Amino acid sequence: MIFKLFLSFIQVGLFSVGGGYAAIPLIQQQIVEVHKLMTMAEFTDLITIAEMTPGPISINSATFVGTRLAGVFGSIVCTLGVILPSFCICLALAYFYYKYRNFSGVQTILSALRPAVVALIASAGISILMLGLFGTDHNNFAFSDIRVIEALLFIGGLFLLRKYKVNAIAIIFGSGVIGTILYAIF
Repeated sequence: MIFKLFLSFIQVGLFSVGGGYAAIPLIQQQIVEVHKLMTMAEFTDLITIAEMTPGPISINSATFVGTRLAGVFGSIVCTLGVILPSFCICLALAYFYYKYRNFSGVQTILSALRPAVVALIASAGISILMLGLFGTDHNNFAFSDIRVIEALLFIGGLFLLRKYKVNAIAIIFGSGVIGTILYAIF
């Protein structure tokens, strides 16, 4: 189990180009789909907690997944697994970037990677949104199954984030408080 987790998070660290949010679909694929170590609902709960805690979401997610599956040692192994490839790659790229950053080929490669990174982030966001609003992944849902309270919290949070640039932490805590009150009433 520990070695499987380490290899899974090595892959996550190796291919999560674009930052922590790009790691979420890779972690989901490894932990939920390939190895079936968690359900999508458990994974979404851990991602939510990882988002609420300070630090990079990919490291937080690896730590939470490792703790959930194999205790403290699992959290250390998963965290090292997700960090190690990034550390080695960043070290090598930093050397070459500062040496060759004025070559046009470097800018072309960076421009070509951006759409793929956006697709990874959008895919993870859509999966989590569909689970939050419909209780299932994006492959099989019906509009009649929509969770009204979650949909209202999503619309309100998105509006506040986009229109008024409210702090994301305030949105998360506010949604938790309002959602708890609404569930207590209804």
